[in-house]
Amino acid sequence: MDRALCLGPWFRVLGLPPLCAAAMVCLLSSAGSLRADDWPQWGGSRRDIVWREAGVVEKLPAGVLPRVWSAPIGAGYAGPAVAAGRVFVTDRLAEKNLERVLCFAADDGKPLWKHQYDAPYGISYPLGPRTTPTVDGERVYTLGAVGHLFCLKAETGEVVWSKYLPDDVGTKLPTWGLAAAPLIEGDQVIVLAGGENGALVVSFDKLTGAERWRALNDPEVGYCPPVILEFGGRRQLIVWHASHVSSLDPTSGKVLWEVPFPLQAALCVATPRQIGNRLFVTSFYEGPMMIALGADGVTPTVLWTTASGNNDLKNDSIHSIMPTPIVTDDFIYGISSYGQLRCLKTDTGEMVWETLDATGQGRWWNAFLIPHGEMSGRRVYIANEQGELITAELSGGGYREISRAQLIEPLQPIQRRMTVWSHPAFAMQSVFARNDKELIRVNLAEVGEGN
Repeated sequence: MDRALCLGPWFRVLGLPPLCAAAMVCLLSSAGSLRADDWPQWGGSRRDIVWREAGVVEKLPAGVLPRVWSAPIGAGYAGPAVAAGRVFVTDRLAEKNLERVLCFAADDGKPLWKHQYDAPYGISYPLGPRTTPTVDGERVYTLGAVGHLFCLKAETGEVVWSKYLPDDVGTKLPTWGLAAAPLIEGDQVIVLAGGENGALVVSFDKLTGAERWRALNDPEVGYCPPVILEFGGRRQLIVWHASHVSSLDPTSGKVLWEVPFPLQAALCVATPRQIGNRLFVTSFYEGPMMIALGADGVTPTVLWTTASGNNDLKNDSIHSIMPTPIVTDDFIYGISSYGQLRCLKTDTGEMVWETLDATGQGRWWNAFLIPHGEMSGRRVYIANEQGELITAELSGGGYREISRAQLIEPLQPIQRRMTVWSHPAFAMQSVFARNDKELIRVNLAEVGEGN
């Protein structure tokens, strides 16, 4: 799409005259994308769900956000990944029992390639794949809902190697399918496979697919993406599964420490959050738990939890179904079981405030919280299940909304409401979002910045 056309709505919002707008277009064209960042995997470049690009708008115009482009896709829950000028996403064609990996040009949405394969479903919520693709240089790794793991060439979609986890490691599919995005660690790709014989977690050589190690026994794998965090000066692979929060040596799979945290329905979804030497997790039924790891990083102590005094129906904490909370030195911000955006004290778990202004009220109500920068200004982008994008400030004093606009149409019927449950990607000073019929790019660059 012509740059003047995609930026025109922003110029009108700012009240720029035509000549000024034309000059600004020339400036933007020459600036290119030199300052643009990628979002190459679940949670962005650092897998921590923080958008660090500068030069993006703070206030959105009302109404439907203008698209740079839109591309047709099928159904699915997997968010997009953006890397090296390409956008990767997965979907499903239910009538043909096909899962697909799709690649588009990030600049204009042009389809570049697709890889499709047979994938009959026998899981609940069978709309499509759950996991965001993981891009690592010249390769992209994808994990389908029923266990198809692929390493593909990012440029062409050619298969480098593949696994079918139910056959290769004895995966027992969870109720809602495999949902934890693959993790690259050095020369490994680490997968929550839910396999038998100590294969809950499996490491493969990222170039050849050869198995490196396997670890942990648990009859239910859950849905939480693994992450690498550093405690006590040591890199640790944090795996939150249905019965424990576990830490592994990422080179060998050896267990470093574990904390029991048995969960109803294996509903561990939100990514674990680190704050100093503490680790925070939160589940739908049992609620949150804060763990201290000690000076050595391998001596866990439960600091607080609300599991004994709360349930999903009645609680004064954060019982997250999907979205990952934001954890700061003083406060935790997150979406609880019936849509409440809540603030807790980090040290104690005591609730400070709650609001429904950013979401709505209902079981499994969802919104994703994406801090802009390191929360120094407390600015947050909120992508709620109504398909809205919100900019807001969060603090111990409450929720302050800055702006709100429609990002994408919610198409998934849940509890007699229409939703979009796919996490957007933030890259190239833009937001990339999908529903069950299209993948879109919306430019969020300030005038005079970026693309």
